[in-house]
Parts: sequence; structure tokens; C-alpha cells
Amino acid sequence: MAMHRESWAFVFGLLGNIISFGVFLAPLPTFYQIYKKKSTEGFQSLPYVVALFSAMLWIYYAFVKKEAALLLITINTFGIVVESIYLAIFLFYAPRKPRLSTIKLLLLLNVFGFGAMLLSTLYLSKGAKRLAIIGWICLVFNISVFAAPLFIIRRVIKTRSVEYMPFTLSMFLTINAVMWFFYGLLLKDYYVALPNTLGFLFGIIQMVMYLIYRNATPVALEPVKAQELNGHIIDVVKSGAMGPNHATTGGGVGKV
Repeated sequence: MAMHRESWAFVFGLLGNIISFGVFLAPLPTFYQIYKKKSTEGFQSLPYVVALFSAMLWIYYAFVKKEAALLLITINTFGIVVESIYLAIFLFYAPRKPRLSTIKLLLLLNVFGFGAMLLSTLYLSKGAKRLAIIGWICLVFNISVFAAPLFIIRRVIKTRSVEYMPFTLSMFLTINAVMWFFYGLLLKDYYVALPNTLGFLFGIIQMVMYLIYRNATPVALEPVKAQELNGHIIDVVKSGAMGPNHATTGGGVGKV
């Protein structure tokens, strides 16, 4: 029975990897536009810094866990590489002020923040206790990230426009959350499973909101620049500005 459960967990984790690969690559149109225009045009780096930090957390968790952690390692290794490339492009084309802000944020969160967490868990805990501490850190961080759709949902309601929340991306992010939820549930890894229940819930809400407002008459608001949050992805698009950008967020352990 245990082998049967682990086999199904592998299937769900593999599907989660495949979908998460696509989600990690979703910001490519944005960075292609940045490359073409040689300018970040007010885009923010925070979502990519957060996405990189999330992938770093899950890689650490996977290495400490060791058992049945291969699929966590593969997708989050890919996430680290992709988010690092995004940030390198951003830093190369960003004006001086946003570039300095991004460097400070990277140092604060990804260097000193992650380093402090790494050292404290390595030297102040061991075994199952260490894994539990890291797992709770990952869980709480991802729950806070999954709360991001509230901003998108609020904006859709205010603008009565679903251009900020494409149905297809919402659907794939919801499916992604389902894959990682069952992966965690079957392995009894609730640090993976629990945050994705929230990702699934917000994904369903977004699709319902799309169906409600898809034929509504839009209300003009001030334009905003695009933002993307990996895992989970937020892309708040200036109306007609950048083409195929997205506005939603979703989770998964690859986007865990």
C-alpha cells in the first residue's frame, strides 16, 4: 500500500514539475520586451526576488528531508536558475535607483535572511526538529505569497475587467496547486500540501471571478505596471501596454 501511495505521489509530483516549468517560464514575454526596449520601464523586481527566495527555501527543505525529495529538488533548481536569469536581466537594464533597490533587497532577503535561517537551523536544531522548523518557515512564507491574489481580485472587481486575470493561466495555476497538494498529501508531507489548499482555493475564486466579469463593461482606472510573482505569478498589466502578460497568482511546490 505504501509503494502504491508513493507511486501516485511520484505521478502527481511529475505533473506538478511539468506545469511548474511552464509557470516559471510565464514571465518570458515581459523580459523579451525589456530586452527589446533596453529598459525595465518601471517594472518591479520584488516578485522575482521573492520567487528566488521561495525556491531557495524549498531546495533547503528538500535536501534536509532527503526522502522522496527529488521532484522538489528538480523543479526548484530550475526555479533558482530561471529567477536568477530574470534578475540578471533586470539589473542589467534597470535605472540606477531600481538597480540599487534590487541589490539591497537581494542582500537583505536572499543573502542575509536566508543565511541567518540556514545557520540557525544548522547549529540550533537537528534531525526531525530541524526539518519541522524549515517546513514551517516554507509553509508560512508560501501562505503569505498565496494571499497575493487578493490584490488581483480586488482590482478585477474595481475595474470590472478580466484583462488582469486570464482564465487559462488561472486554470493552470489551480491545476498546479492540486498536483502539489496530492503530492504532499500522499507522502504525508503537510508542509507541501497545506499551502497548496490555499493556492487551489484562490485559483477557483479567480476562475469564478473571470466568469462573472468576462462580459462586464470595464471601468477605467489609473494604469499600473506589470508585476509577476513566481509561484506563484502576479502580472498587473497596464492596459494594452505589453501584450501577452498575465495577472494571477497560483501555487505549487515547484511554485512552492
